[in-house]
Amino acid sequence: MALEHRAFLYGGTEEFLAVAVPFLRAGMEAGQAAVAVVRQPNFDALRDVLAPYAEQIDFFDSAEFYLHPVRTLKLYQELVNEKRPRRVYALAEPVWEGHQPRETLEWARYESLINEVFKDSDARALCPYDRRSLDPAILDFAQRTHPVLTDGRIDLENPRYVTPPVFGAGCDVVRRFDRRPPDAEYLAIDGEDLHRLRLFVSERAIAHGLSDQTVQNLVTAANEVAANALQHGIPPMGVWVWRDGPELVCEIGDHGYWRPHPLTGFIPPESALVRGFGLWTVRLLVDLMELRAGWDGTFVRLHVSG
Repeated sequence: MALEHRAFLYGGTEEFLAVAVPFLRAGMEAGQAAVAVVRQPNFDALRDVLAPYAEQIDFFDSAEFYLHPVRTLKLYQELVNEKRPRRVYALAEPVWEGHQPRETLEWARYESLINEVFKDSDARALCPYDRRSLDPAILDFAQRTHPVLTDGRIDLENPRYVTPPVFGAGCDVVRRFDRRPPDAEYLAIDGEDLHRLRLFVSERAIAHGLSDQTVQNLVTAANEVAANALQHGIPPMGVWVWRDGPELVCEIGDHGYWRPHPLTGFIPPESALVRGFGLWTVRLLVDLMELRAGWDGTFVRLHVSG
């Protein structure tokens, strides 16, 4: 059976509970797997109301679950696989606060990707949006990424919903790259031996104060992107590295015009042999990966911090 992916807008804890509690109870009464990933203060309120059912529900605090769009997709995929053959009833409330615009856009893309990744999962996903505190742009995203809107009593087919490929393509059009700063450091990629690139990125990541694991992840990601550019791109090509506040940004570019499918690198692949596995791995390794292609070439930006 197909995924049921619904959004509901609420205006306070009472409205939240009025929809969330019956949804989770319906899953338990049907013998299915109930999962609640919820923000505070809703998390505590929901656990209090459903205390008699605590052993039947998997509770997660959204602040710990929604840390990275692609990793969160992977976590939900693991949950769905773990609960089989039971159907998952997931109450899923993302964290929207504290993000830069480019990060917010990636989380909106994540909500859209749910429709593709879990389309044959038979899961039911109900996504709460606080209409009192969230930016109108995020509420607009909710309507464009959920096929069904609900108030807990009536489900309405959403005429504003767009498919993941269409939504993803729109994200890439909206977010243009800012100019590189004048102090960005550059290294030309002029051979198939990427040792110099790995050393170049590693030295700057260490100087930025990144942890050993983050340095290793960034170097691995940059190497994967550069290897892909060597295989499919057009010279000249190179890598730029610069500081952006607490972030370190690493950009790899070439002069080929690659037009990837909007879902490439976002959908968890079945194996390393599946097209897009490399980009999916890169997205897992860094905080944010952005890809832009145009008349002047194809450029991938890797953002890391911490």
